[in-house]
Amino acid sequence: MTADVEQTLVLIKPDAVARGLVGAVLSRYEAKRLAIVAMELRTIDGEFADRHYAEHVEQPWYPPLREFVTSGPLVALVLAGSRAIEAVRALNGATDGVKAAPGSLRGDFALSNRENIVHASDSPESAAREIALWFPGLTR
Repeated sequence: MTADVEQTLVLIKPDAVARGLVGAVLSRYEAKRLAIVAMELRTIDGEFADRHYAEHVEQPWYPPLREFVTSGPLVALVLAGSRAIEAVRALNGATDGVKAAPGSLRGDFALSNRENIVHASDSPESAAREIALWFPGLTR
């Protein structure tokens, strides 16, 4: 493994699962040569959402996000590859689906800032924290 290989957490959110977009999302990551290290379909409760989004819990926009992310099944996965964090965030596109560039996941599939198909770690530190939360048995 080279120094630029890293892991990142991705959540394929309930809106994407409900719309049958899991395969389309995964195929974009795989086409970018990102390896799936771990993957699980699960539904989370509010307490788990609060732990995941700990830095946002006090924000006025958080309660609707919490309600959304706990509304149905999602797919949690760990991807690995060269500069994986940066690569995944580029593939995902801007957080607001309306502002996201065409060709990005959000640009192609989302029209919302909240129901925006995917979540991805934004730094090596958040990736380590999120992977430990979602996949505590995963060793690096």
